[in-house]
Amino acid sequence: MWLSKKLREGAESSEAVADLGITTIGGEKLGAYTRGEVRNLDVCAPKGVIWRPRSGDQVLVLKGGPGGEEGFVVGVKDTSGRNIADGELYLYAGGASIHLRNDGVVSITGRVIINGEEYQSLGAKEGGK
Repeated sequence: MWLSKKLREGAESSEAVADLGITTIGGEKLGAYTRGEVRNLDVCAPKGVIWRPRSGDQVLVLKGGPGGEEGFVVGVKDTSGRNIADGELYLYAGGASIHLRNDGVVSITGRVIINGEEYQSLGAKEGGK
């Protein structure tokens, strides 16, 4: 509600309050190029998710703070080409991924480490498939 009101107010002015940009500096305090380069942007993500965009990612930058000088990066445009169903969640980074599917299946790609030990299924321990 608050965000939609702020976006409407921004649309009425000549300056946008949200813009799609490209990250120029990755990390915790990143830089992004929208209508010019802005640096030291805070990264916001849902609680329980720690996320750091890489340089070159397409991100959504919201302007806020006094006079709209400060900005926040709140999301990245998906360019993975991954096709998932509505309501599903797919987390990925490098060669690892977790796909939470609507049918209750959790699909994991990559090595699984539990309490410092690599997980192996019973079939793998016995030399089976």
